[in-house]
Amino acid sequence: MVDWITTPGLTDYRAAETLMEQRAAGIAAGTAPEAIWLLEHAPLYTAGTSARIEDLTDPDRFPVYSSKRGGQYTYHGPGQRVVYVMLDVGKRGHDVRRFVQQLEAWVIETLAGFGVAGHIREGRVGVWVERPDKPRTPSGAVAEDKIAAIGIRLRKWISFHGISINLNPDLDHFSGIVPCGITQHGVTSLHDLGHAVTMAELDAALARSFRTVFGE
Repeated sequence: MVDWITTPGLTDYRAAETLMEQRAAGIAAGTAPEAIWLLEHAPLYTAGTSARIEDLTDPDRFPVYSSKRGGQYTYHGPGQRVVYVMLDVGKRGHDVRRFVQQLEAWVIETLAGFGVAGHIREGRVGVWVERPDKPRTPSGAVAEDKIAAIGIRLRKWISFHGISINLNPDLDHFSGIVPCGITQHGVTSLHDLGHAVTMAELDAALARSFRTVFGE
């Protein structure tokens, strides 16, 4: 059984990292169950293991934390559902690529429940939505915005860190970084797309979609 944990209010980032690492160690040792942890952080930027300092365009705006997850810079803040995923990838086949694809499918399935079509794009991390309401790109393609970020770390085949989905964060807060190193596309949220979803509704959709994608 996977333990689902929801923490109200705002959780300190370093405290969250410590708890994730402790839980991941317990899962690896067989002394703790797997867990999905739903929470929010105060406004902050995190730098993944591939972050480039030039992508931190306003370093004094919010606290900046180095992170052990994969990826580049991302933002966390109120109105964004952070989903920390502490699962045993080893017992799921030792296939990291497939595991990340399952995380992507989980987000896409969740968004579909609200009538939002999420997409994966080659060479771009995260989940994207098409924006036909915006001007087309210089190449003539339909504009796209990012709605969810994905970045994980594995230790002894146990995952931690995970996913963030933009429900209704202040989108201007993303302007202090180049999110995930991508300059040619924007950032959106469920509310920005016109879907007045509550956090409780998003959490319920995540639980349903998890069972669909992971079969658990």
